Order: sequence, then structure tokens, then C-alpha cells
Amino acid sequence: MTFKKTAMQEKALHLLAQPAKHTLLVGGSRSGKTFALVYAIIIRALKEPRTRHAIFRLHNNHIRASVLNDTLPKVLQLCFPNLPVTINTVDMTVKLHNGSMIVMAGLDDKTRVERILGQEFSTIMFNEVSQIPYQSVQIAMTRLAQKSGLATRAYYDMNPTSTSHWAYKLFVNKQNPVNNKPLRNPDNYSYIQLNPSDNLDNIAPDYIENTLKSLSSREQERFLYGRWTSDNPNALWTRASIDRYRLMSNKGRAYDRIVVGVDPAVSNKENSDITGIVVVGVRTDGHYDVLGDYSTRGTVQVWGEAVIAAYHAHKADRIIGEVNQGGDLVEALLRNIDRGVPYKGVHATRGKAVRAEPISALYEQGKVHHTGVLDELEEELLSFNPKDPNQKSPDRMDALCWAITELMSGPQSGRFVIDGIERR
Repeated sequence: MTFKKTAMQEKALHLLAQPAKHTLLVGGSRSGKTFALVYAIIIRALKEPRTRHAIFRLHNNHIRASVLNDTLPKVLQLCFPNLPVTINTVDMTVKLHNGSMIVMAGLDDKTRVERILGQEFSTIMFNEVSQIPYQSVQIAMTRLAQKSGLATRAYYDMNPTSTSHWAYKLFVNKQNPVNNKPLRNPDNYSYIQLNPSDNLDNIAPDYIENTLKSLSSREQERFLYGRWTSDNPNALWTRASIDRYRLMSNKGRAYDRIVVGVDPAVSNKENSDITGIVVVGVRTDGHYDVLGDYSTRGTVQVWGEAVIAAYHAHKADRIIGEVNQGGDLVEALLRNIDRGVPYKGVHATRGKAVRAEPISALYEQGKVHHTGVLDELEEELLSFNPKDPNQKSPDRMDALCWAITELMSGPQSGRFVIDGIERR
């Protein structure tokens, strides 16, 4: 196999070689952003022996799957086929023959990140920064300090989100994301846009037409055209109300109750709605932690198993499922997978906006905390327009609202089975 850089990858690599300390590659899905940055890091590691380079993403399992097991092997195979390297898949490290090293970690792996940040680096890359809080970036940047023959560099890549995201403020508006003041050294921050249409030689022939063009118009703006989207003026949620009270981890926290909210899809077609599956816990102080978004598209068996898996993973107390469209079939499905799971069906007697308003108010009061960044859920919350009756169904939002509404009302009665015996 041979590799030929696309025209946009050439431009991106040229930009990375310029004096700016911080460079962002932003654009649509499968546009070659991460490939270009990993390639550039290997070049830097080869250029200067015994240098250290780090690649971070929010979740450890994501960086393992997307970079360590996917992008990195492709870069090595296509661009450096004869390069002797040692890859440790357990420690997620890459050692080069000249003593240089590349380390990877998810920022949710606190022990590993603390160990990594005990070192200094010549390059730090942040993969998919739409998911990474700016505070985490600031902490990691304190270790961009290795003294070597290389100028220190920070690389970033992402699918663009809304214009209120910290990366937009930093790279486009040239503002400090913390206080919104102009940057002292704006020339230190550069960015370039890469889109799938720029990478046609390296993606499946039907990827754009059959995959990206089947997305909603807002999702196409992000994943196909790589455009930042304006904040929704009618939104019930704001980026600030989510970011301000975010938690990086819920480790050590105790909860009075944990429930799994489910908004089931009624069909399984290519353009069908997803099934919203969101887990929320309530603390003794009345605050709510959103623990995970397990929403999925697939057959009833697929999403049913995802619901049960989320229930057990978080040791939840009950599953709360909307039954307007599925009726008792939702309960029957879950019982067929796990007979003893506690379940409560809820009926939607009011519109989505009416159900969502008290939940969004809790966010404004600082009583709801996302654990890490729940990217797709957050995009749905920010894009939901209560004045638009024709918008795509907000399945994740619905599942979230059902879960928090249940927890707001305290322990409730409902049919469930324990050891094969139906109780109330």
C-alpha cells in the first residue's frame, strides 16, 4: 500500500510547521484530521531523539479504540512501513528506536493521567476537543515543557460544535475562554478546516452520500460541512449552564437513587429515531448527576440489551420507560431479557417542551451535573427548539427528562419483579 497526502493534509502539515504554538484542525467526519496530527507527531519524535509526546482524549476507551488501535497503525503502515517501533497496548505507549516515546491516555483515567503528567512533553495533542473541558486542557498544558531541540507544540482536532464552545472562542475569536478577553498572543493560535470532501481518496465511495447526507440538517453542518453552528436563540439549555457545573468524575459519590430513562424507538429503519437511554443519579443534597448516555439505534433486541446493560453497569434502582408508542411491549421486551429488572412505565400527557422546561431550570440553578462530556446528548439539548414542531425527535433529551422527573418525585410505586415475584 502507498500513501499520498491530500491537498488539504499538505496545507495542514504546512500550518503545523509554522511558528504558532497551538494549532487546531477542525472539520467534518473522516476528513483526515487525526491522521495528519499523528503523522506530524511521529515526524517530530523522529526528528529529535529521546523526546516525549502525549495524546489525550476525554475517555480512555475512546482513545484506545480510535487512536491506538485504528489511526496509529494506519499511519505507521502507510507512511512509515519500515519504522521499528514497540507498541505496548496495555500501557498505551509507542517507543521509537531513537528513544522517543508517544504516550496516550483518556482524561477520565485519573491514575494514569496523573502519572503521565508527572513528566514533561515536547508535543501534546488533544483528540476530539469538542468533548474535553477547557480546564482539563489547561492542566495538561502545564506539562508542555520538555527542553529539547524541538519547539513545544499543542495540537487539537475536532468536529465543530456551537460558537459558544471554548475552541471557537480561542482559535476563531482569539479570546481567552475563561474571561473572554482578547488573547495576549493571538498569532500563537492557528486553525484550518478539513472536510470529508477533501479526503475522497481515503474514505468509502458512498460514505458522504449514504451516511453523512442521511443525517439531520444540523448534524450535516457539523459532520459533513464542518461548520460551527450558532447558538439556538430559543434553546432551553445553554452551553454555559452545562459547562459551569460539569464533573470530570463521579468517583466516590453516593446516590439516593439511580434510574435509567428510556425513550424507545418504534421502528428499526435507516432513518428511524434512536432509542434514548440516559442514566441519572440523585444525591442526598438534591443535585442530579447525569452518569451516562447509552442511546442507540437498532432492533428492539439491540436497544433492550443496551438498557439492561446500562441498568446493571450503574447498579440502578429502576428503569423508567415512556410507553405512549410501545405500550406494554417495552416492559415485555425488558422482562424477556432480564426477568427481575425493576421497571416503571410513564405516559406523555404533555408536550416535550413542557416536560423539558422544569429540567432546564434545574440546569440554570446549578443542580444538574454532567459526568464528563456527553457530546451527543449535549448537542441535542442545545439544538432543541421548543417553537419548532417539525424538528427531529430529541430522544436523548426525552430520556434525560424522564429520568430526572422520576428522581424529582422521590421513590414511587410501580410494577416490578424480584426473584420472579411481581410486587408494587
